[in-house]
Amino acid sequence: MRLCMHISYRDTHHPRFLITRLSAVGDCIHSMPLIGALRRRFPGAFIAWATQGLPATLLDNYPGLDQIYRVDRDWLKSLSSVSTVRRELRSFNFDVTLDAQSLTKSAALGWLSGARFRIGFGKPQGRELSLWLNNIKVKPTVDHVVEKYLQLLEPLGIEIPATPRFEMAEWQHASMQQFLQEKIGAGRYAVINPGAGWDSKLWPAKRFGEVARYLGQKHQLHSIVVWAGDREESWAHEIVERAGGQASMAPATSLPELTSVLRGATLCVAADTGPLHLAAAVNVPCVGLYGPTRPSECGPYGPQHLSVQTYLQGGTGRERRGADNSAMCAIEVSQVEAACDQLLARAQAA
Repeated sequence: MRLCMHISYRDTHHPRFLITRLSAVGDCIHSMPLIGALRRRFPGAFIAWATQGLPATLLDNYPGLDQIYRVDRDWLKSLSSVSTVRRELRSFNFDVTLDAQSLTKSAALGWLSGARFRIGFGKPQGRELSLWLNNIKVKPTVDHVVEKYLQLLEPLGIEIPATPRFEMAEWQHASMQQFLQEKIGAGRYAVINPGAGWDSKLWPAKRFGEVARYLGQKHQLHSIVVWAGDREESWAHEIVERAGGQASMAPATSLPELTSVLRGATLCVAADTGPLHLAAAVNVPCVGLYGPTRPSECGPYGPQHLSVQTYLQGGTGRERRGADNSAMCAIEVSQVEAACDQLLARAQAA
């Protein structure tokens, strides 16, 4: 079988693909439509994903994915680990790697796998040694990262789907269902997530609390506040206190447990972080809050969502990551409430 760029496979009916996207929950979620697009084009393909840490839990039982290959965070620092990874990856006989991360650590996995065709991004999306380790470079021509990742399929002759699909596994967790039953019964609820991976993405907890109070008083929508880690736990307590009885704090959750909470939500309000994109992936209308990143590139994906941004934090990507949260603090509570009103009115009219 030969497609564009003369890519050929050992077995024309069962090509073997490796996706490399190791970290960042949100970016891994944004990469997931690659699986379905590959499976629809090559029904008999073997599709694997190399990852590490938390994202691996979201890939368990993902429809169309045959194998999850887990690597340690420090695998590149040890020659013995590199040798083990090389041996294990080569045993899969991959034909093609799709490097959605396009950094040294992700591209090195593709190179070590022995795959003849290693597709990644050219500059500026591709960085570090990925520009040499990947031998087929894609130059993105679209803005949103979901569509950028799907452009990695173009050398395979696969066009970007008109409607990229997120096909998350249907997790049901009795403990989460019991929690929701105790807090809201059969009522509707919103999910609020105050955390973020960058401090420059944080919106003040007291403002989330004001939004939760507003949602309860105006829309009879109780808010469930989700969190991870000690710092976010303290913010969750503050939000519940500020909400005046209109919010409840969720217990600590794994990502699959969080997914089961999100699936039943009417609305999600969060900054640019994994839980926001997880909510969007399970078709929950989202209000995303943006300061150091661009909604056009990494907003919650799909027309059913809204993003709020007063201005983009200045500086390079690295500088914005390490900046203060002044751009986030420029977002007023009234702006977020108005976005919530708009999404809830849409849902009522549908």
